[in-house]
Amino acid sequence: MTSRPGAAAVADPTGHRYAWTAPHTGTAGNGESAGAFEAVVAGGGPAGAVAALVLARAGRRVLLIDKDTGGPGHSPFKIGETLPPAAGLLLHDLGLWPGFAADAHLRCPGTYASWGSDGLDGRSHLYDPHGHGWHLDRRRFDAFLRGAAETAGAELRQAEAVPLGAGAGDRRLLIREGGRLKEVRCDWVVDATGRRAVIGRRRAQRRKQDRLMAVFALFDRRLPAHRTEDAELRTLVEAAPQGWWYTARVPAGRLVAHLTDADLSDAALRTPEGFLGAVAGTRHIRSRLDGYDPARAPAPRWAAAHGLRLRPAAAPGWIAAGDAAIAFDPLSSQGILTALHTGARAGRAVDLCLAGEVDALADYSMFLDRIADAYERHHAESYGQERRWPSHAFWERRQRSP
Repeated sequence: MTSRPGAAAVADPTGHRYAWTAPHTGTAGNGESAGAFEAVVAGGGPAGAVAALVLARAGRRVLLIDKDTGGPGHSPFKIGETLPPAAGLLLHDLGLWPGFAADAHLRCPGTYASWGSDGLDGRSHLYDPHGHGWHLDRRRFDAFLRGAAETAGAELRQAEAVPLGAGAGDRRLLIREGGRLKEVRCDWVVDATGRRAVIGRRRAQRRKQDRLMAVFALFDRRLPAHRTEDAELRTLVEAAPQGWWYTARVPAGRLVAHLTDADLSDAALRTPEGFLGAVAGTRHIRSRLDGYDPARAPAPRWAAAHGLRLRPAAAPGWIAAGDAAIAFDPLSSQGILTALHTGARAGRAVDLCLAGEVDALADYSMFLDRIADAYERHHAESYGQERRWPSHAFWERRQRSP
């Protein structure tokens, strides 16, 4: 990617370009000595870490909690690995580009897709004005963002939120830390707890788009006879009668995932043998596993993948960001980028509210509405392009008239 920090291109779907204050050098992060934090951010993924970063740089007393703060190697592989080219602008604006560029993430030069036909359609990022995208080491990326927030002044603790009531005016939060429950007082809570929306689900309504789920496996070692590295860096997407597949080369190996509805999934996919058997039935995905040892096939894992919207996503005293506020079908490849944007916007909104600017929450809600409108339009267009299996339940559900 050609870095152009001063480029005029937009940095989020609404055309907003971020300009952040300089890193705070005061006492943010020492809030507990004063008896309270101005904000507690629950969840240390991309949305939560960036929200804490923005608040700390604004001079706010911030506590960032996450149940897994151990960094690379501490937790299992985490699905959600694609960062599109436009993310480079946001990373520049946040002052995070040098650290990000120095990490061991793999570039993604484009995609291949068997979608709407049996052949592969290649799309390159060569002509994308933002350059190439990335396939992330998610554990490393998340730890990098948490470290940036901590450097800016946020206090980081290994803990998780336990919501206390649903009242919008409640300024208490229970956290579970070291096996013990503790009460933390704060002015604002940022819910960045992912699809669980630990805080928001008690204060708002959640609407699921469908029943999409992902079953995935990471293949991390090739046979000795294949001494060359797996050098195919493009994402490959392949539609199938009961859903769709994708595979991506990530720093830890090769990820293969199958997306289908929970009620349509085959129980055999839960075993390594069943998963490999399903891969063998694909036309293109199977070729990406050439050279990987089937005897070392890992046990597949499962994750929710449906679109999700929380409404409202903010009210006095709390705000949701990332998947807690709006989650996308992975076909969009926009989940992490949207988490970064919503985290940054949520942090900014809380800072403005603390400063007495009452319109900040309404502006944030409108920002989410614009993102949701664009996502729903593109989602319908993308699924509408696949017409080979109109009588199969998975596709029939997605091609109904609204």
